[in-house]
Amino acid sequence: MMQHVKRERPARFHIAVSWAAVCAIGLMFGTFAAMAQPAAPVPKIDKPEMTEGCPGLVARGTPRAVPAAFRLAALGGDQLRLTFIGHSTFLIESPQLVRIATDYNDYVRPPVLPDIATMNHAHSTHYTDRPDPGIRHVLRGWAGNEKPARIDVQFKDVRVRNVPTNIRMWGSDGTERHGNSIFIYELANLCIAHLGHLHHTLSQQQLNEIGRVDVVMVPVDGTYTLDIDGMIEVLTSLKAPLMVPMHYFSAYTLQRFLGRVGEKFGVEFHDTPSVVISKATLPTTPKFLVLPGG
Repeated sequence: MMQHVKRERPARFHIAVSWAAVCAIGLMFGTFAAMAQPAAPVPKIDKPEMTEGCPGLVARGTPRAVPAAFRLAALGGDQLRLTFIGHSTFLIESPQLVRIATDYNDYVRPPVLPDIATMNHAHSTHYTDRPDPGIRHVLRGWAGNEKPARIDVQFKDVRVRNVPTNIRMWGSDGTERHGNSIFIYELANLCIAHLGHLHHTLSQQQLNEIGRVDVVMVPVDGTYTLDIDGMIEVLTSLKAPLMVPMHYFSAYTLQRFLGRVGEKFGVEFHDTPSVVISKATLPTTPKFLVLPGG
């Protein structure tokens, strides 16, 4: 039986300046804070890292991501459209216009009916018991009774598979084994990973199952999901050239994370919630692409 859990309560944050100003101020304070405190030496520890390719898909190309208005225009055979709907829900569109909704739930939904809906159940804002009956494939990232979900679905030009992860049990110190999944979407000669409600760093076996990814959608709240240091470790291991933040509850929470990762990764802000991505437009050095709408 599916476990019902309490919905997350986002922190409230009111601000009366523009998105660009908030982002600029947040990055400035993050930079000053980093300059004020000398970095402590970090011991060299062997950590898991990505070694396997995602079905031969390896990121190469020039450092450019092409913004696009949110519309259902045709895509090239090597392009996909990624749109941030909010919280941890994205709409992914393939060249054949297969539409995927990540962490499909009752509160934040895309304006079009997806063909594929993936879900996790750490909190009710990441799944629904009442998916639209018109969705062809409803993929739940948990199987119940601490058994791992095993998903590998092909629909037109899209393949969706999963790698199970554990989650903390709400209101206790316990762990639910295989309670959620990292979903991997393969389309347009690209490999995309949605980390979902990730609560722990990844083992070498999990990294090998994920494979080399081109784009990763990252929860950056640092509280409900994995802490910031742990998330940086995961991202360093994944080695994805393009990272998109999600699952933050205020501009402050987002900037706190970006202030920490800004020294290691590049950061770019978009004016629109949608971006068209292809292998040729991936960055040559890893960067965060911030899409408004969270």
